[in-house]
Amino acid sequence: MRHIFLPLILLLGLASCHSIDEYADNPRGNFEALWSILDEHYCFFAEKGVDWNEVHRTYSARIGDEMTREELFIVCADMLDELRDGHVNLSSSFNTSYYRKWWSDYPQNFNKRLIEESYFNFNYRQSSGMIYGFLPDNIGYIYYESFSATVGEGNLDNALYFLASANGLIIDIRDNSGGSLTNVETFVSRFIDKPTLVGYISHKTGPGHSDFSEPYPITYNPAGDGRIRWAKPIVVLTNRSTFSAANNFASIMKLLPGVTMVGATTGGGSGMPYSSELPCGWGVRFSACSMLDAQGRSTEAGVDPTPGCAVDLDPMDALNGKDTILEKALQILLSN
Repeated sequence: MRHIFLPLILLLGLASCHSIDEYADNPRGNFEALWSILDEHYCFFAEKGVDWNEVHRTYSARIGDEMTREELFIVCADMLDELRDGHVNLSSSFNTSYYRKWWSDYPQNFNKRLIEESYFNFNYRQSSGMIYGFLPDNIGYIYYESFSATVGEGNLDNALYFLASANGLIIDIRDNSGGSLTNVETFVSRFIDKPTLVGYISHKTGPGHSDFSEPYPITYNPAGDGRIRWAKPIVVLTNRSTFSAANNFASIMKLLPGVTMVGATTGGGSGMPYSSELPCGWGVRFSACSMLDAQGRSTEAGVDPTPGCAVDLDPMDALNGKDTILEKALQILLSN
């Protein structure tokens, strides 16, 4: 995505601007290397309200010379969990750490089978990571499961042409855990009619927690001539498991005219990931560039539904073949 190459190049070049400490391949050395990598490059200390020096004091006391690799991994993973960030992972040959509470402490609010069976009777179209078709009262529906599934221009032309007679469109990105920002741009280009500011990106300029560049604008262009664009009302459905690139899509769509967000606050994950390595060979991945929405606000904590449109999926409704969140979207579109 050409709009964000410059900051990433600057970020990668930043490593040559600092002296790199050498750490021994022992429990203490690996722990200190991990803490220092995050200390210099992680971008969300302020948003998370984490005192990283205090975290060091707490977890350093758990490091011992005779620790096994498994014991060291547990301490390091526990330390990284203090950041409460689904983009922060420690990877070894025997385990990968992952902070799950960003979604596990919330209702799931989605059942794909419920949509397929109760609303489509399993009669829907499927292409390039999307399922789509008509809901009652002439409302179009697209479920996009992952922004890791490449969606081609032809795929979108076919889907939007098929749904062109619908009075409104529901785009369901519940349980979409992210993927490629290129696919975000491809999707968004169908819902804008002019070059549109969709957000900003800010990269680290030094090792200090507040050493950031000025936000760099990201602009998307509408789909090219001959491509099908959508100008009717849209409702986007989200849940807590809408994360990373899907969170970015939600932040963009929410600020477009004629779009309503329905469901639950997304899971966040607005940082561009960056990877490094410890002396023992373990890999560490973390958020290193902060992405902001078009109003300059961080969406790391998630994107809220449109006011008055926060809805949870009611289990009793689900047992009766109704998706409470989808029903809210239908109500909104039918009232337009």
